[in-house]
Amino acid sequence: MTDASSLPTRNPRSGASDYLMPVYNAAQVADVANALRQAQTDWAALSLQQRLAALAELIDAIDADRDALVQALSQDTGRQQESAMEVNGVQNTLRRWLATAPALMSHEAPRRSQVPSILIEQHRRPYVLAGVISPWNFPLMLSMIDAIPALAVGCAVMVKPSEATPRFVPVFQKTIARVPALSKVLGFVTGPGQTGEALIRNSDLICFTGSVRTGRRVCELAAQCFIPAHLELGGKDPAIVCADADIAQAARALAWGSMVNAGQSCQSIERCYVHRSIFAPFVAALQLEVSGLKSNFLEIDQGQIGPIIAGVQAPIVQRHLSQALSQGAKAVVGGQVREHHGGLWCEPTVLVDVTPEMAIMTEETFAAILPVMPFETEEEAVQLANSSIFGLSACVFSRDIERAKNIAAQLHAGAVSINDASLTAIVHDAAKQSFKASGLGGSRMGAPSLQRFYRQQAFMIKDGGADSPWWYPKATDSQIT
Repeated sequence: MTDASSLPTRNPRSGASDYLMPVYNAAQVADVANALRQAQTDWAALSLQQRLAALAELIDAIDADRDALVQALSQDTGRQQESAMEVNGVQNTLRRWLATAPALMSHEAPRRSQVPSILIEQHRRPYVLAGVISPWNFPLMLSMIDAIPALAVGCAVMVKPSEATPRFVPVFQKTIARVPALSKVLGFVTGPGQTGEALIRNSDLICFTGSVRTGRRVCELAAQCFIPAHLELGGKDPAIVCADADIAQAARALAWGSMVNAGQSCQSIERCYVHRSIFAPFVAALQLEVSGLKSNFLEIDQGQIGPIIAGVQAPIVQRHLSQALSQGAKAVVGGQVREHHGGLWCEPTVLVDVTPEMAIMTEETFAAILPVMPFETEEEAVQLANSSIFGLSACVFSRDIERAKNIAAQLHAGAVSINDASLTAIVHDAAKQSFKASGLGGSRMGAPSLQRFYRQQAFMIKDGGADSPWWYPKATDSQIT
């Protein structure tokens, strides 16, 4: 593509626009979609084992290109450790579906209906073209988390990653090209929102991961196109630390759950409620854990906390933090967004003296910030945790598992980790759905994930010779003449 069909892309470590992203217009998206549709017929005609064999080849292809993929993802996101974890995560997702798909996709035996003389055969018919729009926080992993089960079922897949992180695409396209059968049914298009709109208009279903605001627009357009939409949107995930919790364990888990990927994960813990009887020792333990984390602004491989990836997120982080501090919150660790050679890093931050109405307690911040406030009763903790438009995930800490489960059952969240944090980032074989404004549609985890990508078709076969009792009475010769 020429420069006229490209857009500059910001480098999160320097703030400079140092990459030109090819922009696919509506006609080019339609061309990619048509080619994928044509190839899907042969792909769906393969046996499940043949499709899985192609996906197994992708594991080896990723191994061959691992260094180049990690480097491209590191340039996209400004962090290295999580980029290596992303590449491993895609391979683990492939292995999981290779192991579980055969049993989940086994053919059902024909069965007799309760209606006499009727035999039922159930068949699965994959959607022809699944569209995937993925976000910038885990560009590769969240491009493939929906694409892999869709491909296993027999769909072709078209992916549009975020315009903030497009550098990995040409590298991954070379990886996909190592598997010829797969390269015909897995395509990428890059560009801004208009490219995503064109992708939706050319797809038979859409999987979207991103903000609530954009998710609403995706859902509206999907409704206009009369296609299913599966949306995983924002979160403001709460943690509840009970009076009997293991303080050291909870502090370590929440330091990871709130700070991993610099807090730029949908399942990040963004608010923490601690029983007042252990509030001071818990904050001290959390302060100790978080103060040991360092930003990687000097060297990408030194320090655990990467930069703010997307430039559009930086003002939100700065607004939430400055507003909280101006309204009386206190940073016991961190508390600033720092600029270094043009890039922006949010210091690993723990806030106390926060109040429920602060934006940092109600709006998605998406940064390495954890506000902590005390509660008196578990009923109050549940009420505070549920006082949000979001319902993605949550966590509860208690030495009494039954108590923790009782609290978890009252939370309006699709996944609840008990005595750990953000397990939904690691445990992909547990089915969950988003509550409230955090999403819509089927589970992207666990066995039901496959069901999003096919429709059920039933053959109802009359195999008895007798007339069916619901037919009109048989015509006599006199009636015929």
